[in-house]
Amino acid sequence: MIDKYSLAFIPDTLVVEKVKEMKMQLAAVIGWFPSKNALAHITVGEFEIATSAMDSITTQLTQIATTIQPVEVTLDAFGTYPNGAFFLSPTAISKASLQPIMKTFQKRLQVPAMYKSSDPHLSIGRKLDANQIAIANSLWELETLTFKCESIALRKLDPVKKQFEIIATFPFLGETTPEVIQTSLF
Repeated sequence: MIDKYSLAFIPDTLVVEKVKEMKMQLAAVIGWFPSKNALAHITVGEFEIATSAMDSITTQLTQIATTIQPVEVTLDAFGTYPNGAFFLSPTAISKASLQPIMKTFQKRLQVPAMYKSSDPHLSIGRKLDANQIAIANSLWELETLTFKCESIALRKLDPVKKQFEIIATFPFLGETTPEVIQTSLF
């Protein structure tokens, strides 16, 4: 069986709750919208793979995460994409910290045809029209949110709920990979 998976950074409980509250406020004004019920996250990538390959995937994710150093993330701006996404944007420093981590997972995780996110952001709403984006922009005063990114979550798409649900989390341990020491036989 082939399932759809997502890799994402999940912020701390405070940020998750704040984003959930924002989504509820937006829904109260514009009604339902895509990603309304999604847990706050920063997407790293998405892929489809056979269930039988999941042991290999979790082993790879553990090995990659072990070498990653946790980073502080500050979200301090709203942003939009032409596809109707409205999101919280990390500072330039936070983006510069997150992007190499994203690339490491995207490059080292051996899965076929991964969708790779290159611009870290935390979506509030997706597929919004121009009017809905204008409403979203007017709803909140800009507030700086921070969290420590210290793990990556593996999420599986629930085909009934049409939402990704976390099935495993891999902590960033900041360990250096042991160097191979060449010794002489003579």
